[in-house]
Amino acid sequence: MASSWSASTCLLLCLFSLGFLNQGPSYLLVSFSAYWSIVLKELSVVFREPPKCILDTTDKSKPGGTWLPGSVLNIAECCLQPASHPSKKDDDVAIVWRDEMDDSALHHLKLKEFREQVMLVANALDTTFTKGDAIAIDMPMTVNAVIIYLAIVLAGFVVVSIADSFAAKEIATRLRVSNAKGIFTQDFILRGGRKFPLYSRVVEANPCKAIVIPVIGNDVGLQLRNQDQTWIDFLSSVNHLPRPNYYTPVYQPVDSLTNILFSSGTTGDPKAIGWTHLSPIRCSEDAWAHVDIQDGDVYCWPTNLGWVMGPILLYSTFLCGATLALFHGSPLSRRFGKFVQDAGVTVLGTVPSIVKAWKSTNCMEGLDWTKLKSFCSTGEASNVDDDLWLSSRAYYKPIIECCGGTELASSYIQGCPLQPQAFGAFSTASMTAGFVILDENGVSYPDDMPCVGEVGLFPLYLGASDRLLNADHDKVYLIGVPMYKGMQLRRHGDIIKRTVGGYFVVQGRADDTMNLGGIKTSSVEIERVCDRAEESIMETAAISVAPVDGGPELLVIFVVLKKGFVGEPDKLKMKFSKSIQNNLNPLFKVSFVKIVPEFPRTASNKLLRRVLRDQMKHELSVRSKI
Repeated sequence: MASSWSASTCLLLCLFSLGFLNQGPSYLLVSFSAYWSIVLKELSVVFREPPKCILDTTDKSKPGGTWLPGSVLNIAECCLQPASHPSKKDDDVAIVWRDEMDDSALHHLKLKEFREQVMLVANALDTTFTKGDAIAIDMPMTVNAVIIYLAIVLAGFVVVSIADSFAAKEIATRLRVSNAKGIFTQDFILRGGRKFPLYSRVVEANPCKAIVIPVIGNDVGLQLRNQDQTWIDFLSSVNHLPRPNYYTPVYQPVDSLTNILFSSGTTGDPKAIGWTHLSPIRCSEDAWAHVDIQDGDVYCWPTNLGWVMGPILLYSTFLCGATLALFHGSPLSRRFGKFVQDAGVTVLGTVPSIVKAWKSTNCMEGLDWTKLKSFCSTGEASNVDDDLWLSSRAYYKPIIECCGGTELASSYIQGCPLQPQAFGAFSTASMTAGFVILDENGVSYPDDMPCVGEVGLFPLYLGASDRLLNADHDKVYLIGVPMYKGMQLRRHGDIIKRTVGGYFVVQGRADDTMNLGGIKTSSVEIERVCDRAEESIMETAAISVAPVDGGPELLVIFVVLKKGFVGEPDKLKMKFSKSIQNNLNPLFKVSFVKIVPEFPRTASNKLLRRVLRDQMKHELSVRSKI
């Protein structure tokens, strides 16, 4: 069996024997230098100017250190050049895809064609925007979306990531915060043969300029505003160039901004998190080391460039030398499963709510998924029974659990194929990451002790954010976090359980940010919408709880009514769901509404959502026993 292991897996085995995966706070800088030097070579990261060193810790004002100081590169270029991978050639397939309504045709884009299309768009960007501009992408994760993303980075612009499920208000917020100068979008979204409006939402958000791609054929199926442009007209802007398919990359210092992503906080606007050229290196290392993505793999994960998993999938695939598999349509149907079969997918990423839907409809029965070597799962808590069912689709291949954050550009805790895996649990800290579990007083539990507490991350973390566009980064992630053996720990917000067997289970958020269907949002955002849904409402409190048998979190709204009003929970549930879907996200739904006389509060009048959460957990537990 050992003969089938890849070079990366063999290296990991050596690192295990040296104890690098179970590092403590006393790990040496030489271990970072040795490990990351190997990773940069394996990922074929090519520098225009090489780094002076791997990590510089001399600046004490930077708890996270300075990574790859002095280096200059363009990370998009590293994704496009065959020289980056000795076994990768121009005629190898970079992307394989299928449209939802066509079960027969598989489309392939070879690396040379892919590079030329990216460079064509990069040239068109130069004719339309000014260097350094932020340019948004609000569309499904299609081949065109991937091409546009890499072209923006290649040409020295900044991607603004917006999920195609957002309502107009949420789109507008992200365009405002990022100061985006334009946006790429589609006229419609096609799902199950039905067309859903997308351009109209973008228009309502009122961006400066929209470039609109038709979902069917070459003609946009609606009237555009005067300042907007069709995809064909945008591309034709480079017809005068002698070599429109050739482009010289814009090389930048490694800490230059390439992508603005958003993660909800507990109040106000969503946090605008900046990715640099370091961030793709970090997330690709996760895929290389923990998922064993390599040349010859076909990597598929239904996601969107508006969420962190979109850029992670894109970079992890191309920097590891694999083929990206994209399905233009809903991942909930049998057609998606047939695409996985026909495209020869070897690693399939999932979200637990998707797996639950597959299992409940039995839509994947009879498909041949034998080429799969592993699954991945992230976004929300996994259900053990659902994981067992999923693993059985591919003769019980392992499921690698991943948990991290947009601001980390990676997972801090994962599974690993070199360790026995437990469904719904994590087996180790990610390579070169470290953490402790803190009790209520901020004191760390012993490393071998079963416990439950808030995670504190070690600060030396390649790719982790060091800035926020619209908030105080240190206040959000560092100030008030305990020290640990001379290190300023970094806040992440997860509550983690370490089991008797040494596995880890993430049990939710320490703050009031919740995870709904793999999408992080805040209680305050939900409550703002619900407070306006009905005149009888005095105030609402939004919490999420995991079902007794595990799985994705359920959204629960507690309500205090105005004096003299009588409410019906079922009617309020319908109104809240409709209001949330129209004003926040159409993917969210309310599971329960509880009308109460008043909310529990602290002496300073701060709402105690934790108490409400505990009450709901108890009620669900009692219900399950009846």
